[in-house]
Amino acid sequence: MAQRNHMWRGLTMAVAMSATAGVAGAQPTMAPVNDAANPFTTIENHFKLPEGRTWGSTSAVDIDKDGKSIWVGERCGANSCWDRAKGVMSPLPVLLKFDETGKLVQSFATGMVVFPHGIHVDRDGNVWITDGQDNIPRRAPGAPADAPLPPAPAKVIGHQVFKFSPDGKLLLTLGKPGGNQPGQPADPASFYQPNDVITYPNGDILVAEGHGNAAPSPARLVRFDKNGKFLREFGKMGTGTEGEFMQPHGLAFDSKGRLFVADRSNNRIQILDAETYKTLDTWYQFSRLSGITIDKNDIIYGADSESGSVNPPHGAWRRGIRIGSAKDGKVTAFIPDPTSVGETFSMVDGKPVMKKADGSPGATGTLAAEGVAVDAAGNIYGAEVGPRAVKKYVRKK
Repeated sequence: MAQRNHMWRGLTMAVAMSATAGVAGAQPTMAPVNDAANPFTTIENHFKLPEGRTWGSTSAVDIDKDGKSIWVGERCGANSCWDRAKGVMSPLPVLLKFDETGKLVQSFATGMVVFPHGIHVDRDGNVWITDGQDNIPRRAPGAPADAPLPPAPAKVIGHQVFKFSPDGKLLLTLGKPGGNQPGQPADPASFYQPNDVITYPNGDILVAEGHGNAAPSPARLVRFDKNGKFLREFGKMGTGTEGEFMQPHGLAFDSKGRLFVADRSNNRIQILDAETYKTLDTWYQFSRLSGITIDKNDIIYGADSESGSVNPPHGAWRRGIRIGSAKDGKVTAFIPDPTSVGETFSMVDGKPVMKKADGSPGATGTLAAEGVAVDAAGNIYGAEVGPRAVKKYVRKK
């Protein structure tokens, strides 16, 4: 803790009760870290999809083993590959590989993934993807409790983790199809809304699970051996700094082997011992992270896609990608979400209010990059859910 206290000496630090997407928890109040310079230029439309196909939402982006090709998990031109109204899966592949020029060179996993969410390319070049939803029939919002359910699909899928070879061969599946449904006995080796996946040097697998801030959402880390055998689980829903998470949304290792967890709804990074999961430190200066990656030089890239827009109580922090050191936690650069420029945050009658520069209501929903990756040349890639795009950021000359 001394490291962080030294780094933030001079900032006003106090402990306050702050609402976090409907859940109150004790969190440090610090001056928002919004003012770091932006040394990057944004390149839009770098990635080229086949003619007739348009970008859907994506939170999943990672770099190929070659250090320059890019893998994306894309939600079939929409925000889900399951057409709930028609009861059919999209015929589009969800895993897409682009070369460094933005040309699509590989695609697969058609009809297998409802909601591609987290992605990981391991040391052997295999591609992992988490599926955060399912195709189980549900009544329409507002429908009577006894209203007939839509027809059941021919095959239930969802809430699983898949490992593919670089050429698209399915190598391993974690979790049962359809996952641990609310109100039913839970299998500890299965999931409900898995967010991200990462692999250890020995091949062990770690999954971060839980996409909500209250029951029935879990909030845990789940570990398997390299063959998919369940080993253990860790964590529960909460705001405490030891063993508690709210939406553990992203995972990364630094060069020391420490585990960094983007604990999104707690507006923090939790740094854990990767074996015992004991908390080593807790950092708030990277804001409300949806995505996190750490490069070979121990530089953190953290994507905040929700401050203000999804989470008004955190509206004093601008959305965007914060870049800094995994060694001392200092934020050194910031790529702002264009929609956050000019936004203001204030408390009105005890409630947080966001406004745009023209006085109109602030932006809502998930904006800017949710997933983030960096290639060997230092180019950054941001996968966007709301804007439905993948942007490239290159260092200014």
